[in-house]
Formats: sequence, structure tokens, C-alpha cells
Amino acid sequence: MKHNGKRILVLGSGLSFCLSGCTSPVHAGNASIYDLDNVEVLEQSPLEGKNIAYLGSSVTYGSASNGISFVEYISKRNKCTYIKEAVSGTTLVDESSSSYVSRLKTIDKNAHIDIFVVQLSTNDATQNKALGTPADSSPNTICGAINTIISYVKETYSCPVVFYTNAYYENDNYQKMVNVLKDFEGITIIDMYSDSFFNNISDEERELYMVDKIHPSKAGYLKWWTPYMEQILYKV
Repeated sequence: MKHNGKRILVLGSGLSFCLSGCTSPVHAGNASIYDLDNVEVLEQSPLEGKNIAYLGSSVTYGSASNGISFVEYISKRNKCTYIKEAVSGTTLVDESSSSYVSRLKTIDKNAHIDIFVVQLSTNDATQNKALGTPADSSPNTICGAINTIISYVKETYSCPVVFYTNAYYENDNYQKMVNVLKDFEGITIIDMYSDSFFNNISDEERELYMVDKIHPSKAGYLKWWTPYMEQILYKV
């Protein structure tokens, strides 16, 4: 996989390695105390032994946290494996070979996947991609791409589909994307955008947890996002 032109090796054991000089901003939330080596393994978990696939862009990859995101933390804490297909700057809307839809089809069709998790990409909002409606079937709109992904995953892997949102940040386009996502049937939504209790953190916590308004630090993934996402994945 390539990340900003750099080759990324992703392993199902719960480890990701950047092979050619990936760097992240110096940030208190990326301190070594939040490294994977220091993460405690849960004694019992409904996810133990499961294989979870993740499809997304920079937030799924962990572009502001040295390539570590909730993906690795969930894997380590819950003793499960993963497939991580994440490339920064990519969109749901299928306009290039790096889109979610195109990259989804590069995943091994014979892989055993227990849960498939998809990021509601902030890039579609930033790039003003056409929203469309939940009736769209062509992936040239956001809604059409969501339908395409849901159908492909269910037909290919026969597993539950989960979409997750970013934590709240002010963006009208992304707000509309979150709202329309709730109109899709047959999926589970990890809605960190709309949960006011989840987003009600102190200024000090926000400074530690977020490198910018979109991208979490390691601390943000580990201490804020991961526990929230785990509780919903346990129900799935």
C-alpha cells in the first residue's frame, strides 16, 4: 500500500510499519507512554480471535500519530487480527484508483472477515463531493459509494458492515454526510460526531487528543476513540 507516495506494509498481527520515512508532528499526545507496547490486553473480549477489516483514509491510517490508530489499539487490547486498507487523502466517491471503492476491490475476496469497518471520509466533505441520496447506486456520489461498499461487502464477505464518523468538528458538508448516513439500512453506525457527551471533553484533553481538528494523536485514539468504538463493536 502507498501512503503519500510511501510504501506501507500492513500485517494482520496488529502491527503496521512504514518502510520509508513516515513522520508525524511532535505532539504530547504521541509520547511513548501511548505506544502499543504499553497497551494492556483485556482479559476477556467478544472480539478475541476475530478478524476485522478497515477501509479508510488518513484517520484510519493514523497519519498524525506515526501510522498507529484505533485499528492497532483495538487489535492489541482485544487479541484480534485485522486488515487495514487506509490511504490518506482518498474519498468514498469513486473518481480514481485510490478511492475507497477501487481499493475495496483489491482486498482478498477469499479472506475471512468477521466485521467490516468503513470510515466516513472527511475528504469528501473537504473536496465538496456530490452527496446524492440513499437511492443512488452509482459510486459517483457519496451516497452511491456508500451503497456500493455495503452491497459489495455483504455479497463478498457476508459480514456486518460498520461505518464510523469523526469526532465533531465544524463542517457543514460533513454534518450533512453524517445525517444522511443514518438513512441507510442494514449497517451499524459508530457516530462520534453527533454524541454530545462523547465530545464534551476539556480544552486540555482536546489539546492532548487531537493534533488538528480532524486527526487524533495516539492518546486520542487510545484513551478517547478506542473505548467508545469497542463498546459498539462488541454489540456487533
